[in-house]
Amino acid sequence: MVSDKDSSQKLKSEKKGAVVLLSGGLDSTTCLYVAAKEFGYPKNKKLPILALSFDYSQKHKIELIKSKKIAKTLGIKHVIQKLDPGFFLGSSLTEKKIKVRKNAKSLFSGIEEEIPNTYVPGRNILFLSFALSLAEGHGYDSIYIGVNALDYSGYPDCRPEFIESFQKMANLGTKKGVSGEGDSIQIRTPLLHLGKKEIIELGMEVEAPLHLTHSCYDPVKGKACGKCDSCILRAKGFAELEMTDPSL
Repeated sequence: MVSDKDSSQKLKSEKKGAVVLLSGGLDSTTCLYVAAKEFGYPKNKKLPILALSFDYSQKHKIELIKSKKIAKTLGIKHVIQKLDPGFFLGSSLTEKKIKVRKNAKSLFSGIEEEIPNTYVPGRNILFLSFALSLAEGHGYDSIYIGVNALDYSGYPDCRPEFIESFQKMANLGTKKGVSGEGDSIQIRTPLLHLGKKEIIELGMEVEAPLHLTHSCYDPVKGKACGKCDSCILRAKGFAELEMTDPSL
């Protein structure tokens, strides 16, 4: 009979490396630390983890400063990919003329009437594509992304259907996926079916530095606005745990 410890060691030995999408927010940081735990960090660093962040001229660029600090806590390689400002138009996160929506009632009702203006066109499609290229080039077998389909703002690229479709594309569109030489690169979504409360609990369990994270879409002088979708969902999660947000 194989013990849980033996199974865990076997899982770690079968892994080859991972690219983790890291925004510097609560979800992506928890996701990074879940990956780190599965790869044996911080005690065992034989298996490589690469954190990937993006500078896409977002209004909340402070998240990049946070992502650098978070990556350093694990001592892993961190790549920040600069994108041309012409990408991702039509979003309140990238265009000054479009105001970030605040105090959205739909976040409490659970009924999203339309996709909010904080949606960034094709963001996760592009981010995952970069991660896929990096993973295949480095010979890694995993990509971690902290999307979740419960406490989110109705973004189409955070749904299970999207992840499933991207996984199929990765299987069909990479050499590793079609050659039969080992398993294809796997898109791992450990937070997919968790609410914000559960994500915070998981973050504490894996000892993620939640105090270093930044989630606000529209910060003022580096401080969270407290009214955007991301701030509201984050505050809701900590309130449900009767905790004070350590980043405030």
